[in-house]
Amino acid sequence: MSTSEQLKKLHDRFVVPTYAPDLLLVKGRGTKVWDAEGRSYLDFLAGIAVTNLGHGHPRLLRAIRQQSRKLMHVSNLFYNELQPKLAEALSQRSLGGKCFFCNSGAEANEALIKLARLWGQDQGRYEIITMRNSFHGRTLATLTATGQDKVKKGFAPLPEGFTYANFNDLDSVRQAISDKTAAILVEAVQGEGGIRPGRPDFIKGLETLCRQKNILLFCDEVQCGIGRTGHWFGYQRYGIMPDAIAMAKGLGGGFPIGAIATAPQVADVLQTGSHATTFGGTPLACAAALAVIDAIEAEGLLANASRMGDLFMEKLKQVAAKYAFIREVRGAGLMIGLVLNQPAKPLELWLRKQGVIALATAETVLRFLPPLTVRANEIRKAAKAVDHACAAWVAEAERPGPDDETARFKHLRLNAE
Repeated sequence: MSTSEQLKKLHDRFVVPTYAPDLLLVKGRGTKVWDAEGRSYLDFLAGIAVTNLGHGHPRLLRAIRQQSRKLMHVSNLFYNELQPKLAEALSQRSLGGKCFFCNSGAEANEALIKLARLWGQDQGRYEIITMRNSFHGRTLATLTATGQDKVKKGFAPLPEGFTYANFNDLDSVRQAISDKTAAILVEAVQGEGGIRPGRPDFIKGLETLCRQKNILLFCDEVQCGIGRTGHWFGYQRYGIMPDAIAMAKGLGGGFPIGAIATAPQVADVLQTGSHATTFGGTPLACAAALAVIDAIEAEGLLANASRMGDLFMEKLKQVAAKYAFIREVRGAGLMIGLVLNQPAKPLELWLRKQGVIALATAETVLRFLPPLTVRANEIRKAAKAVDHACAAWVAEAERPGPDDETARFKHLRLNAE
């Protein structure tokens, strides 16, 4: 039995099966990862928008190594040297207020939920409007906030205080507002919902609506933040100023850290004893996040995300023109979706055979989230791999055979035909 098989059996025996992994990755460098058999892959998933600097970035490794030798953890009952520096760095690059630190995107969104309820309590406001097809986390509150029924199945009764509107439909949001509405929570680009960018009129309209109704506007930047769209945060593409934002994933470049950043007007809503977390904003986590910010700026990675995103979109559109089952290419910066007219999981697997890792989401969308450090030659290589994967899928579908899987995709055709 191979080492890979042994580890998979150990995993199946002792790890709760909330995931269904099928590839054992053992090493990463830059935009590449290697499996246990020594095969290399272009990592165009980046841990689902986490390893924004790629794997093994020297600035990040150096910061973690140096800080781990000095001080890894102290309670938030004490000051640490790096937490206020990170708060300043994030505030200066976002809303100009204050930050609360935690460990994950779900925790960051929980903090926003509590902020909204505390802010609205004297007015009798506690409801938060979120968008259908959104994703905000897996805790009871954040899965309730998530606008997808599939994540809620089996967990009733769910917390009250959430209502839903249609993304990119301002009238739907307007109709959802009541005298109990405290906040609107929105992703500038829906990630798990299928790489759906917000329309400028919709996002700007939300800001106007919130100001008119005295409602807080929150942006979930967990997936589309930290340079992913070519801006520090996705909301900045629209020229708006929300009241607070949530972030995590790419903030630590692979080291767990989450945060909210507030605008000045709500910076002091959460007070001593109103919210807390043991591991939020530790010296080690803050060192990692500061190194990520430093690398993004020193290496021009915001501009690179825009350039490489434009190049990848262009190349994928050329591929899409050849295949009738590709409906659309959409996204922002290095947050790109290939939209199919059928389930995308088979194409994800065909692409992996070509040496590129991506991820199917929202059933019919193949999601690409390469590191912000990706280069043009890697973009071109990935686009060619997508083309080859599509061609292989078509060839397999057209091969005579009685099996159900072949019959299921027999309608695949090249546009040229």
